[in-house]
Amino acid sequence: MILTVTPNPSLDRTYEVPSLDRGEVIRATGERMDPGGKGVNVSRAVAAAGQRTVAVLPLGGAPGALVADLLDAQGIEVAPVPVAGATRSNIALAEADGVLTKINAPGPELSEAERELLLETVRQQSGEASWIACCGSLPRGLAPSWYAELVARTHAAGARIALDTSGPALLAALRERPDVVKPNAEELAEAVGRPLATVGDAVKAAEELRERGARAVLASLGADGQLLVSDEGAWFGSARVAAVRSNVGAGDSSLAGFLIAGGSGPEALASAVAHGAAAVQLPGSVMPEPGDLDPAAVTVTADIPADRVLKEPVS
Repeated sequence: MILTVTPNPSLDRTYEVPSLDRGEVIRATGERMDPGGKGVNVSRAVAAAGQRTVAVLPLGGAPGALVADLLDAQGIEVAPVPVAGATRSNIALAEADGVLTKINAPGPELSEAERELLLETVRQQSGEASWIACCGSLPRGLAPSWYAELVARTHAAGARIALDTSGPALLAALRERPDVVKPNAEELAEAVGRPLATVGDAVKAAEELRERGARAVLASLGADGQLLVSDEGAWFGSARVAAVRSNVGAGDSSLAGFLIAGGSGPEALASAVAHGAAAVQLPGSVMPEPGDLDPAAVTVTADIPADRVLKEPVS
């Protein structure tokens, strides 16, 4: 079982519109609602792969109830943490030409009691977990050190933890030695405070995060592929992709694939790459099922192309 923790989940409403004209009444041609948040997406990807997952998340108000119902409909067990504030509702406007405009709400502010209840719920649910995946931004009321505290408590209980966050929360958590951190290229560059122009730059940045405490770094480099740097070694993975339809949730799908395959070594990296490549070829935030994966399209090598210029360099 993979346990996910999403401190700031959302109810995501997507409206399809012909075009976005400011000041005008716009009639949507389609709409949908999805449970949102990076940890939620990891649970959705794990469930789509046919594996058991439990999602821990603070939920409040009518939006929170809808998030729980939507997850239940997808076969995902929910361990809710009741909060006084309403779960945030995010809005996405998808234009006919493919441009996506997103409005993300800040979400509720958690009280001290709710903060402790969230930690306690993770502890109660973690007994059967092979991995705990903690993902996304922190809501108001949780200090950047909250993830660090969660990592420390997780290790004290003998469990393994994967962390997908950024900024001060990521840097603060490194001192507690999370088992895996999963930055994308922009987050990796932000963490080390310098631009990334080549695959070699990304490798050096990943090694720096390991020097600061991360036991392993799984870095998504967008269209260029993914890196895994750990005590066992360093590997570079990439995949052939026929056409990109949507990259929403692709990184979360990659993390799910990595953890499903054991969370270490080149085989897990290959699974991460396969899941990420499959996700970008599906519409919206749809997560890939086993039949969507194409392992033959994936290449993983220890001969890292350090001089390769990134297609999407980060300044």
